[in-house]
Amino acid sequence: MTTSPLAKVPVTIITGFLGAGKTTLIRHVLENAKGRRLALIVNEFGDIGVDGEILRSCGIESCPDENIVELANGCICCTVADDFIPAIEKLLALPNRPEHIIVETSGLALPKPLVKAFDWPPIRAKLTVDGVVTVVDGAAVASGRFADDPEALLAQRADDTAIDHDNPLEEVYEDQLLCADLVILNKMDLIDKASAQVIIDQINATVPRAVRIVETHEGKVAAEILLGLSAAAEDDLAHRPSHHDAEEGHDHDDFDSFALPVPTISDIPAFLSRLEAIAADHDVLRTKGFLDIADKPMRLLVQGVGTRFRHHFDTVWPQGAVRSGNLVFIGEKGLDRAALAADLARPH
Repeated sequence: MTTSPLAKVPVTIITGFLGAGKTTLIRHVLENAKGRRLALIVNEFGDIGVDGEILRSCGIESCPDENIVELANGCICCTVADDFIPAIEKLLALPNRPEHIIVETSGLALPKPLVKAFDWPPIRAKLTVDGVVTVVDGAAVASGRFADDPEALLAQRADDTAIDHDNPLEEVYEDQLLCADLVILNKMDLIDKASAQVIIDQINATVPRAVRIVETHEGKVAAEILLGLSAAAEDDLAHRPSHHDAEEGHDHDDFDSFALPVPTISDIPAFLSRLEAIAADHDVLRTKGFLDIADKPMRLLVQGVGTRFRHHFDTVWPQGAVRSGNLVFIGEKGLDRAALAADLARPH
């Protein structure tokens, strides 16, 4: 299929909180693209490109390596002019211009500043926001991780006076919902129907307009549902309120992120148990990375949300590559790198 050089290329923005399942969702779309020529812009929050590596390992003809651009210099909503526009220009200059571009934001990104960029004349003439898709971790929300009920917040303060009433994570979560054209309620196999309905009611109460909610697990959503929404979100900014509308910009000083090396692992269950303890002791929000496992030809992909961890062998280590484990840890401001590194290095 040939794309007219004058036609606007549709862009789908995939946003969602830490560990909600954005990368898994995108990988499923790539594997079921049915010949559609796709491109990806992957925005990392951390020092190593875990999400980009996961997607590159797909080996899918409809999205070759040259169609995947990684932006690891900071949050995409803060570096639109420096990073996003050059990435778009690179993709549009490819001999086979993509028919659809998917942007995976970092878990900490606010989607509205990115949507606003599509109203800039140089971009508006070439691109349109086909839709903003927000992925929600149903199990995490059901556990109260995004409790924005004032009574719940007061109860938390009564139990722990260290909790900040004006929780920045709440604002990130709400802003991602408020900008959405489609909400993917993921990990629904981990909660019951009653809990699911509570979450759906909360989302509908938060978003002041009709937004479709799709329940799923393992990110299994058909490409036809995600792509082709024709929302033209750049023309609909007034109906996408944000906690940051009055600000010129924003930063992520409320969060710390760093990568730590991990030596070769021989006992996977024991190491994962240690990661669970580290996440609990240091209040780590998100853990992700690759591990080198002794006597195994494949690298182990590890992803954690809080103290919940999942892992699987991802792909064979490239021939001649240095087999080195690395994990990215993300937490609220004050995450103690030295103490966490010491716990990670402690013999078990």
